[in-house]
Amino acid sequence: MSLKPGVVSGFDYLALVKAAKDGHYALPAVNVVSTGTINAVMEAAAKNKSDIIIQLSNGGAEFYAGKGCPDSFQAKVLGAVSAARHVHLLAEAYGICAVLHTDHANKKLIPWVEALLDHGEAFYKETGKPLFTSHMLDLSEESIEFNLAESKRLLTRMAKIGMSIEIE
Repeated sequence: MSLKPGVVSGFDYLALVKAAKDGHYALPAVNVVSTGTINAVMEAAAKNKSDIIIQLSNGGAEFYAGKGCPDSFQAKVLGAVSAARHVHLLAEAYGICAVLHTDHANKKLIPWVEALLDHGEAFYKETGKPLFTSHMLDLSEESIEFNLAESKRLLTRMAKIGMSIEIE
């Protein structure tokens, strides 16, 4: 497989997943909380000639923004956006394909995902690429009807910019 290094999305993401499946290997996924952890993950991926899934939880995103950020919600959003932009700037330089993914957003975190989509849509207008490859909704504690309806609503928005969704 010969994908261009950088953050993958859309059909390139599908090709990456298919290559892993066909090649009988897993794509490692690592949750990150700082530029240091992101750089270490990309360096390890490059040294091992591996592609990588870089994940951010809402807590990790808040940590990325810094504990001094007075608005917790804003810190979660801006930390995730800053981390994603960091990966977009450096993944190609490291020569790796990176999947950018958020991790386990439950019902109370739907506004966080929606705010990230706002930033992602703006990034898409700017660059022609989504900011994140995919978002993960963990609505497993909700009714199956709510889970599927919310997942469908958000996926409809994500698909317009070449994103995927993981649901639980």
